[in-house]
Amino acid sequence: MADGAHQPTPAPVPAPQGSVFLTGQVCSRDQRRGRYTKESIAHPGKMLPSIARYLIHTYTRPGDWVCDPMAGIATTIVEAMHLGRHGIGVEYETRWAALAADNLRLATSQGATGTGQIVRGDARHLPALVPPELHGRIALVITSPPYGPSTHGHARTPGPRRGKVRKINHQYGGTDNLAYQDPDHLAAGFTQILTGAAAILRPGGIVAVTARPYRRHGELVDIPGMVVAAGIAAGLRPHEECGALIAGIRSGRLVPRASFFQQKNIRDAIAAGDPQWLLQHEDVLVFATVDPAGRMVGTRAPVPPPAGGGR
Repeated sequence: MADGAHQPTPAPVPAPQGSVFLTGQVCSRDQRRGRYTKESIAHPGKMLPSIARYLIHTYTRPGDWVCDPMAGIATTIVEAMHLGRHGIGVEYETRWAALAADNLRLATSQGATGTGQIVRGDARHLPALVPPELHGRIALVITSPPYGPSTHGHARTPGPRRGKVRKINHQYGGTDNLAYQDPDHLAAGFTQILTGAAAILRPGGIVAVTARPYRRHGELVDIPGMVVAAGIAAGLRPHEECGALIAGIRSGRLVPRASFFQQKNIRDAIAAGDPQWLLQHEDVLVFATVDPAGRMVGTRAPVPPPAGGGR
């Protein structure tokens, strides 16, 4: 099936519902099918489209500008376009920037009413990469820091259930990527990114960062805590801390969507006497801008929910 030949109707964005977002009702594969190019699956750290949609719907209005400083395959920008917003993304690696541009063209061909653009560059210099005419016009910045140089990726075997399982699509590109930095350098770089984000926001603008802890050589790395500290250092004020489910809910029970390697790692840790749990949500850290008097000026946008039921 050619890309763009099938245009799925994504799960509607729910109305703001408090601190837990029901964003995992549809699995990630189905959320992306037909809406992103097939090559996009190769990116190791894709944001769930439903999380981007929820945040854009909640904190912006049609016609607003959205920015993602670490855009990857442009999930945030694509979802903004389909919701009638305009988006600009910055991506460091040439490969992902090219795939992002393909996804923006696909969104336009599918009738997205918003516009989108991708810029290749280092997000630590965000104000220099975003056109000057957009400074002070960005309503919402959405992004997510990398979870180390290697992610869970996808499981493959040499044949149908034969041979040793191997990983593919689990690593970023060059070692100069922030994903390869130690936690201290990652924190410093991400502080620079959020400082730049604060500089391009409009008055009352919002920054939303999705994050979760990960393990590095067996030790837990507190990425959400790092994000909060970076936001405060960037001059932003913590506004909300929410949870975006990557699991579904059916009849009051969680439907986990853990990868093969997530499950294997947890089983191995438990067998070794280290009790661990499968993470089934992303932390969502929301920051508001602060006016010169030190008052927080960002709030949730009172946007009515779209028509239609869930699926």
